[in-house]
Amino acid sequence: MKTPTTKLERTESRTAMAEHTIRCGRIAATLLVIGATTMLASCGSMNKDQMSTGAIPDDYRTRHPITLTEVEHTLDIPIASGDRSLTTGTRDAIAGFAGDYASKSRGNLQILLPQGSPNSVAAAHMRKEIRSVLAGNGVPAPRIVETSYQAGATGDTAPVRLSYVAVTAVTDQCGQWPEDLQNNTYANKNWHNFGCATQANLAAQIANPMDLVTPRATAPIDATRRSTVIGLYREGADTSTN
Repeated sequence: MKTPTTKLERTESRTAMAEHTIRCGRIAATLLVIGATTMLASCGSMNKDQMSTGAIPDDYRTRHPITLTEVEHTLDIPIASGDRSLTTGTRDAIAGFAGDYASKSRGNLQILLPQGSPNSVAAAHMRKEIRSVLAGNGVPAPRIVETSYQAGATGDTAPVRLSYVAVTAVTDQCGQWPEDLQNNTYANKNWHNFGCATQANLAAQIANPMDLVTPRATAPIDATRRSTVIGLYREGADTSTN
């Protein structure tokens, strides 16, 4: 038989249920705040990581910069032990090397003669002719320096080497693959060696490395031509063909 409850008991029961509901609501609200804070922190961390990754430059000009450095330029001249004079092709090669020297360097140009090789006598005989070709193509005689190097008594014919040092535009060594391309499948970024050949070719085409440092001085103006062009412009005529 169910015991009847009094009015006081019913009131106390309602009060207890209300307090329990309030406590549960407070706990739920606290858990909700903690969860939201955790999610925001995770999003903040994710955005920070994405920003850091995006800040890394993905430009081949940054990975393979063109720099100015001191480089030794050489030309090896093959001399047979029976040669008594330079061939036409060899003279042309020496003349071209002298032209490159004149445009790139103001230092000494060395003639390195082999010693101890089967062709050492012929090479020593050729040195005067080599000096003559160099001097005839713009290399000052005081800058031509003769020296020697020790060559083997057997093996390949030791060449006469022409050498000078000049500041040259270069880039780093191409053909380097420091990472597996399969690991970069979803990153959609350039691989390390990308653009290196383009930079190397561009550096090789730079005739005057100082063009990378500062622009050249402007040439004197042609006052007569300028007056003609301005006059045609005022008349509304074509200035490019007159």
